[in-house]
Order: sequence, then structure tokens, then C-alpha cells
Amino acid sequence: QGYKQANIVILPKNLANDFEAFCHANSGPLPLLYRSQPGEWACPKLTKDSDIRTDCPQYCVFECGNFTGNITSLMANSREFEDMVTFYLGCSFSFEEILKQAGIPVRNLEQNCNVSMYKTSVQCFGVGRFQCNLVVSMRPVPEGKLEAVTQATHPAHDSHGAPVHIGHPGLIGVEDLSRPDYGDAVELGQGNVPVFWACGVTGLEAVKSCKPALAFTHSPGCMFVSDCAVGESAAAGSPDPTDTPHTFCISQQPLHFSLASSAAVQSIRALETLIGVDPGERGIKALFVPDELLKACLSLSHAASVLITTGFPTHFNHNPPEETDGPPGAIAMAAMLQALGKQVAIVTDHRALEMNRRIIEDAVEEGVLKNPVPVLSFQGKGERSALHFLCHEGDPFTPRYDHLVAIERAGMAADGNYYNMRKVNIKHLVDPIDALFTAASTIPGISTTGIGDGGNELGMGKVKDEVRKHIPNGGIIACDVAADFVITAGVSNWGGYAVACALHTLHHCPVHQRYLRKALGPPPLAHTGPWTSSLPSVCKEKKLLAILVKYGIRSGKTGNLGMEVDGLPFHDTHSSMIQSLLDITVQPLGTA
Repeated sequence: QGYKQANIVILPKNLANDFEAFCHANSGPLPLLYRSQPGEWACPKLTKDSDIRTDCPQYCVFECGNFTGNITSLMANSREFEDMVTFYLGCSFSFEEILKQAGIPVRNLEQNCNVSMYKTSVQCFGVGRFQCNLVVSMRPVPEGKLEAVTQATHPAHDSHGAPVHIGHPGLIGVEDLSRPDYGDAVELGQGNVPVFWACGVTGLEAVKSCKPALAFTHSPGCMFVSDCAVGESAAAGSPDPTDTPHTFCISQQPLHFSLASSAAVQSIRALETLIGVDPGERGIKALFVPDELLKACLSLSHAASVLITTGFPTHFNHNPPEETDGPPGAIAMAAMLQALGKQVAIVTDHRALEMNRRIIEDAVEEGVLKNPVPVLSFQGKGERSALHFLCHEGDPFTPRYDHLVAIERAGMAADGNYYNMRKVNIKHLVDPIDALFTAASTIPGISTTGIGDGGNELGMGKVKDEVRKHIPNGGIIACDVAADFVITAGVSNWGGYAVACALHTLHHCPVHQRYLRKALGPPPLAHTGPWTSSLPSVCKEKKLLAILVKYGIRSGKTGNLGMEVDGLPFHDTHSSMIQSLLDITVQPLGTA
């Protein structure tokens, strides 16, 4: 204890360059501490007097990629060793002393056993013949210590750094914690959350995949011990406080946490504050739940497929009855989600289906969207119709969508009706898309977000008690259907713009991106790609509003057919909000 330890991989010299490239491409599980010369058994960088042929308590022998047994010395293989290169790779055992000093229990040490290690379904970034999946180590951590354990290990880049997954093991393809692939089963215990780190045993899987004629590794748990004290770091300089990771729960079913840096959190909180102004003086500040924008966007960042719904037919005496609040925010989110590689679809009322498809076509033609977004309808015919819409063949274990977002979408009240802010029942104009959100709450792996500005929107049931207390007519109009996350904005479109901006921020957050890619492969290049050009802009939103007006869609509060939303003129109210959101988003993280 107290000294850094290393994983060992010994390969024929003709494979050394590819394996070194494999380590650099997958630096989370394989932080390279030292590469020897062929036949070199010393490691001067890590210890003064060592002989790798005898310094590990036990070695694994591989022939043509097959494990053939364990040995306690490589001395008998000294001739073969002359043409082999040794790689010394960082190990998570090195930070266990740091965890204890931070007051974080290390359950494997308490239970006097080796750490649990598991093969995952997560593919490493392949190089040449080295193609394998990530191996992770798991340590149970009390939920109240998750942020502490993340911050304690984050600086330890040479021993795997911060966790790569926190929560349900099935999300990374680990089926049974009681049956580790390597090491011992560590009892999880009450109140603990499984926390997973990239693991150097990934090197063993890489050796198996490469199938060299002969190779050696350490036996899992039987490490090379260096002369370097824990806490000594190869990295120069003090850690950047804006890079400090923070931990947020983004799902209870299945349990899932995500990470973001202090700088990203600060930026997204600034966006949330900005959109929280109340231009209509409706009392919406009482509906505000802190960090819902951040948590919703962390969840969306992890999603592969997103379904968005919008449409509030408040103008029941007009055709179409829709308002200009909602569709612009929905399209702004869709544009950013597409740029991030997500599958996106929009679901709306059947009576407005063709109009919304034409709006999407026009948005693409005007450059507001780069690619079309499929527009669907759901009419809720049949008891299991929502399940079949959301899941392949109605199987709740194979959902089509990971996240549902409602923005300025009419929400069902407690009496089963749908009301505008004036208490007018508009149920005859609204398809039961609420049923999708209700069904999603029973399907593990689907999260939901509601964005609204009055409390009668789908998803705002999460704050229905506050709506009833503080919003005019709230006792009647309050939506009864809750979303997992609820984003309250002065105008719902602003909430959609803020989601697009927050997703952009998370995409440029190194802490979050490392967690998303499980510390595998190269990070995304910050200044290339379609992300910044996919942000909402004053020019694009002006074009989109003009498209809506062309189709006869009116301002929500006044019913005016013109360049306004909720009775507020595009210039300078909405344009100023869009520009302010952009100003926060495009400045480098940590400079606010």
C-alpha cells in the first residue's frame, strides 16, 4: 500500500507499435506508464532495481491468444523475452489509498478480497489486430459519496482517472455483479451504488484478440509494484477547478448517473436562469425546479433516439388552431440532436400531420434544419397502443426511443380534459399523446422531459401542486401528467433553445465527453463538425417564425398572425433572448 501499481502486457516486438497506439487510443483502461526496449526487464522510470521476469507474484501465459496457464516466474522464458517488449500500464489499485484518505470506504479491502472486474459490451477503439471490448473494475460506493469518489479519482489519469459508468451494470452489458469475469465478487451492500472504472485487464482481452504466438500478462490482482508513491503525478501544474467533475442522477429506472465539469454546470445554470424570466407575469417562478435543464440535457446526451412532441391548439376558433410557441423550440432541439448523431422524430396531432410535415420541409429548404425530421401521429387506439408505439413489437425491453420531450404540448388535466390558459376545454383538438408519457414511466430506459410556461403543458404534472397554488386558473388547467424533468421558461420556445444550447455545452465539456465515450477513443474536436452551426440563431428563428405565419399559425396570447410569440414581438424580445443564450453558449467553458 502507498505505492503505485501497474498492469503488465508483454508482447512480441513486431506488435509493440500497434499496441502502443492501442494504449494511446484507449488511455482510460490503458494509461501507458512505460514501454521497454526489446528484452529490457528493468523499468527505470518506475523503480530503481526491478526485473519484470520475477516482480509480479503471478503471470498469465497466452499462446495464439489462448490462455494456457499461470506461472510465478518468466525466467524460463528468458530467450523468448529477448524479442519481446513490456508495457507497464496504470492500475486502479493505486488510487485506493486516496479513496481511504478522502473518507470513502473501499469495500473490497473491507471484505479482504480482490476487486471485481467485468467484461462489458463497450468496444474499444481498435488498432490493427488489437480489437476487444472494455473491461471495468467495480467498487460499491455510498450514494452520498459519489461526487467525492469522482473528484478524488478524476486527477489520477495515470491510474484510470474518474469512473466511466455509475449505476446499473446492464447499461454497459454486465449482467450479474455476483459473477465477475476476473477478481472476486464484492458484496454491494445496502445504500451503495456500483461505480465502474476502466480497467487495465482490458490488456488481457487485447492480447486474446491479437492472438500472438506467445504473450504474457500479469495475473489479475497480481500487480507490478513501483517505487513511486501514490499522489506523485506525471502531470504538471495544478488541476483546473473549472474542470472539476460533478455527479448527477439522470435516471432511477434503471439507476444511472452522469458527469459534467464545473464550467459546464455553471454555463447551463446561467442558461436556466436566463429563460426563467416571467414576461407574462404568470407566476412561473414558483414552478422552477433547479438543475432540471442540466439533468434533462445530460439524459438527452446519453440518448440514441429522441421523440419530440409539440402543438397547443389554443385558438379553437381558427384553422389551424396552433400557436407559434412550441414548434420553433422543438425544431431547435431536433437540429442539435441531429448534429450530435441522435435519431429524432416528432409526434403531433393527426389533424395537423400534413401541415407539420410541410413546415419541416420548408425549414430544411430555408436552412433552419440540415435534414428532415420524420413527423408521426399517435391516436391511442387500443389498450397497448402506446407500448407498441414506443417499443419494438410492444416489448418494453426494446424501446424505440430513449427520451421523450414535450414542448408547449397541451397536457391532460386531472378531469381528463385539456385546457388553454383561459380555461377553455380544447380536448376535441388534442390526440392522447399524454398516453406515451404515462406508458414511458413504466418502461425502464425511457426518460421524459416537459417544457412549459404556464403549467397546463404536458409533463408539467411534476409541479402540479405549485401550478394550482400560483398560476391563474391553475386549479382547473394544471396538467396532471408528470415528466421526469420539467423545464420552466418564460416562453416555451426559450426552453427549447436552452436545451439546444446546453447540449452544445455538454458536447464541448471534456469531463462529460470522456464519460460518454467511456474513456475510449479520441475526444471530439472542439472546433469542427456541425454542432455550432446547428445552434438556434436570430436569423434561423426569424425564418422559421415566418414559415409558421405562412401556414396561418398565430401568436398564443393575442391571436395575431404576425412575427410574435405569446404576444411578444420577435424583435427585440425573442431575438434578444436568442442572442443572449448564444452569448453564454459560445464563450469558452470556464471563462464566464
